[in-house]
Amino acid sequence: MKGWLFLVIAIVGEVIATSALKSSEGFTKLAPSAVVIIGYGIAFYFLSLVLKSIPVGVAYAVWSGLGVVIITAIACCFMGKSLMRGAL
Repeated sequence: MKGWLFLVIAIVGEVIATSALKSSEGFTKLAPSAVVIIGYGIAFYFLSLVLKSIPVGVAYAVWSGLGVVIITAIACCFMGKSLMRGAL
C-alpha cells in the first residue's frame, strides 16, 4: 500500500515540475527553475522507492500514463491549450 502512496507523490512531483518547465524559460528564471529541479527530484526519489514494492513495468506505466493525462488536463484548463486530434 505504501508503494502506491509513493507513486502518487512521484506523479504529483512530476506534474508540478513539468507544468513549471515553460515558466522557467529555458532555466533563465530562478523560481520556476527551482520548482522544476525540486519537482523532478521528488518524482524520481519517490519512484525509486516505489520500485521496491511495485514491478517497474506497472509503476512506469501508471506514472507516465497518469502524468500525461493530468498534464494535458492542466494545459487545457489553465494554460489555454486545446486538444488537437492529431496529437491524441
